[in-house]
Amino acid sequence: MNVAALLRTQATIRPDAAAIVERRGGRTQTTTFAALDRAAGLAAALLRREGLSPGDAALVLHPMSSVLYVALASLLRLGLVAMFLDPSAGREHIERCCALVPPRALIASPNAHALRIVSPGLRRIPHKFSVGLALPGAIRWGGDGLTPWDTFEDCAPDTPALLTFTSGSTGRPKAAVRTHGFLLAQHRVLEQSLALAPGEVDLVTLPIVLLANLASGVTSLIPDADLRRPGAINPAPVVDQIQVHRPVRTAASPAFFGRLAGYCAPRGIALSSFTRINLGGAPVFPRLLDQVHDVAPHAEVCAVYGSTEAEPIAHAARSEMRTDDIEAMYAGRGLLVGRPVPAIQLRIVPDRWGTPIGPYTGETFAALALPAGAPGEIVVSGAHVLPGYLHGEGDAETKFTVDGHLWHRTGDAGYLDAERRVWLLGRCAARIGDLYPFSVECAALRYPAIHRAAMVAHRGERILLVQWRDPSARVDVAKIRASLAWAKLDAVIAVPEIPLDSRHNAKVDYPAAQRLLQRIRHIVVV
Repeated sequence: MNVAALLRTQATIRPDAAAIVERRGGRTQTTTFAALDRAAGLAAALLRREGLSPGDAALVLHPMSSVLYVALASLLRLGLVAMFLDPSAGREHIERCCALVPPRALIASPNAHALRIVSPGLRRIPHKFSVGLALPGAIRWGGDGLTPWDTFEDCAPDTPALLTFTSGSTGRPKAAVRTHGFLLAQHRVLEQSLALAPGEVDLVTLPIVLLANLASGVTSLIPDADLRRPGAINPAPVVDQIQVHRPVRTAASPAFFGRLAGYCAPRGIALSSFTRINLGGAPVFPRLLDQVHDVAPHAEVCAVYGSTEAEPIAHAARSEMRTDDIEAMYAGRGLLVGRPVPAIQLRIVPDRWGTPIGPYTGETFAALALPAGAPGEIVVSGAHVLPGYLHGEGDAETKFTVDGHLWHRTGDAGYLDAERRVWLLGRCAARIGDLYPFSVECAALRYPAIHRAAMVAHRGERILLVQWRDPSARVDVAKIRASLAWAKLDAVIAVPEIPLDSRHNAKVDYPAAQRLLQRIRHIVVV
């Protein structure tokens, strides 16, 4: 098997249909399924000519575009391993990743090639390819003049296909390896859970969703925006694309759609083409679900819960949330994320984050699993759940077995209700005594004056950081604090901006919030 063969199937079935629509240099460009397949064949021929062999890792540094997916398709076709890292994480991160898995090839934009000046790890890569411009020490990417390489390397299900990096609690990068079998299983789950249908148009912000679209015959519209900072995009050109190309679905960060909703609402713009909007990658609070539904009135707006190691895990449609569910979220019960997807097994176990657990027999694990309503750590298992990290780095803290079957510890706290729906409470590591952060943050966000909230512990005290929507407005802080009496807050502190994660711009960066509190010298505690 070779997961890239799914792309060839679509090129055969619908050769002239649009696979990817994007804007380059101010102009809309469309790549058909047949053109994508041919370009991948030419690129594969170039890689073969330069001596790349099955199993070699190729580092790809290029923004989401048709070029990126031509590169990915060509690498998968040859049985190479497509390697991705985040250059914004800094030079040290690049060096550690390249030392952990030394790439044999670099496929990068001219801007990314400039990193070679400061990175010995990038300079050591033997085969360098430049996208677009010819650069010294690099071959121009493309394969023009070559005969397309149409053979697909026969890959076993456990053959590595994609390699991405995360940073663990120690700061050392962990390499997440996705095999051809894993990608196929993940595609099947995404195709079912996102209800992907050939011929439809999808506004795509997440790379893994675009890959699933290519395998399902869905047209992917790439937003005219810098997707590295979804919370800071210019929404106007994206709204223009939506009105012209009429996508029916999307999956995006809450921060991305928060920007679109904030732009459309005061202007009376309706995103009427959407029939389904999936928000995930960060907490999706009920207020945002309502705001998105207001500007996309025909869409089923869903909160999707997942992680790098297991995507998706569960989802909940706003239309399925009852009034008592919303009230429960605002009363501190946590964040409702819905029922687990059929392809996954999910249990709640006692929160022992930071301590390895297992192995278990089926009988002992069944006894360990907590009943409905009891909070603990969320653990999952399934074919689309990442089985481990390269060289076992991080496995001891995140994996365990039950009768020999692998389970993944999400590090998220939550519970199941009587209907087997999942409620999130926050990160296990962010727990303050018996209190988890989402409970307080979600309750605080019922007040329109609060733009963001973060619950942290500082010097033995429970502190709620708040970022006002309008810093100049008068706010009844006493009323807000009284409504949160159950949280036993020691202080509510207003800050200009709550630190967020760099990837989705929507998750509280709790360590950074701690550092922020340490820097504050003159504060008003209310």
